[in-house]
Amino acid sequence: MRNDEADPVDARLGARLAELRAEHGWSLGELADRSGVSRSTLSRAERAETSPTASLLNRLCAVYGRTMSQLLSEVEAEPEAVVRSAGQPVWQDRTSGFVRRAVSPPHPALRGELVEARLAPGADITYDRPPVAGLEQHIWILEGALDVTEQDTEHHLRTGDCLRMRVWGPTRFRCAAPEGVRYLLAVVRP
Repeated sequence: MRNDEADPVDARLGARLAELRAEHGWSLGELADRSGVSRSTLSRAERAETSPTASLLNRLCAVYGRTMSQLLSEVEAEPEAVVRSAGQPVWQDRTSGFVRRAVSPPHPALRGELVEARLAPGADITYDRPPVAGLEQHIWILEGALDVTEQDTEHHLRTGDCLRMRVWGPTRFRCAAPEGVRYLLAVVRP
């Protein structure tokens, strides 16, 4: 896909990723070393030739010390105090079947945010590290079932269950429901 044909959010996201790298004074090679993502993948994401996956964004957020919501909010308009349903930004990782709606887009002065997430049946997403060490997450299952692994502890969550965790290491989210899963994620920066 050429940049002029890219999804507008992907195009703005790619430009922001390039800006962040430039702000740190890093070459693609340096960022690749820090993030564990190949130079070619980083280059394609910055040029919006590919839509970045949730795992890729998580790795970059870890390097830049941001949550995914913070990064995505930087390519969206400044959030209003009231965000109507129709105005809540939606981002999709087509590769993994992950869809996230920023219910309450983050604001620089606030530490918390709400995200509605959906995973398609069979979706399996692994994050090798948190975007911010010690990030607090509350996962409330609205519909379906989700298996969450934090480091070596596995949690089997069903409709109505809520998991609270501080994220220090790798995590894994697997959709354990044949109809998919929808959950609310409350994120609080340390």
